[in-house]
Amino acid sequence: MADLPLKNNLARPSSSKSFVEIFLTMPTALWLVLFFVIPSILIFTIAFHCADSAGGIGSEWTLETVKRVASSNYVAILWRTIWVSAAVTVICILFAVPVGYFIACANRKIRPWLLLFFVLPLWTNFLIRIFAWRLVLHPDGFLRKSLIFCGMSDEVFLLNNMGAVIAVTVYTFLPFAILPVYAAAEKFNFALLEAARDLGASRFKAFYSVFIPGIKKGIITALLIVFVPALGSYAIPDLIGGVSDELIGNKIALRAMQNRNLPEAAAYAAVLAIIIIAPIAVWFAFNRKNLKSFIKARMGGER
Repeated sequence: MADLPLKNNLARPSSSKSFVEIFLTMPTALWLVLFFVIPSILIFTIAFHCADSAGGIGSEWTLETVKRVASSNYVAILWRTIWVSAAVTVICILFAVPVGYFIACANRKIRPWLLLFFVLPLWTNFLIRIFAWRLVLHPDGFLRKSLIFCGMSDEVFLLNNMGAVIAVTVYTFLPFAILPVYAAAEKFNFALLEAARDLGASRFKAFYSVFIPGIKKGIITALLIVFVPALGSYAIPDLIGGVSDELIGNKIALRAMQNRNLPEAAAYAAVLAIIIIAPIAVWFAFNRKNLKSFIKARMGGER
């Protein structure tokens, strides 16, 4: 009987700690509900309505908007959006991994300056940077004239094509890929690379089989940070791309702002949300056991 008060006293810190965690989590959960869950529900709801003559949302429920979005022309735009976003993400990762490795290996005194070099463009307005690229890639610009002088055909144009869209998008999102990769590389134990070299691995083999798995979390974070915003990009294709280079973000902006067809814009946004959420849901489904074991281990550690 004497042990019961002791057990109750031991249980109180755990319950109070969980209460504090719930209390601290409430603002974030409220923010997600107000600005993510509710808007997502509204978007999916509006997608099953029709547009009225005044540019608003009709009261009737219909599948015509969804059928129109599922037509062949729009599917081609959706596919173009996915492969362009995937290409931008892969290119950013291919640049971010060696750059993160280089900065992490650099002297501690110059690391902040190296990071500043890559973050500095973010201090300039996004639209100003896009218009600067328009000047660089302009048919009468210095870059194209220099390439023509070096032997490039004068029939090749650097602006208003998909290559220009991908290049400028990579330039825009590259700093967001470098930062999480560097954050993971800074915590990496570089003695493991030396150990791999001592065991006979080549420099590239040690880098690929030891360093890359060691910064896996940083690479996954960079993938998400680049791929998700690239899916909804519309300013860069609009100002840098041509008529045939529009992405799904351009369609959403066109339907919502110019055509005043909010249900069709919502249908595009709903498709985009499904593309983003579906891989995450699949990942959670395949890693459900790991997540459960992690939660149980943490709860057991708190006790």
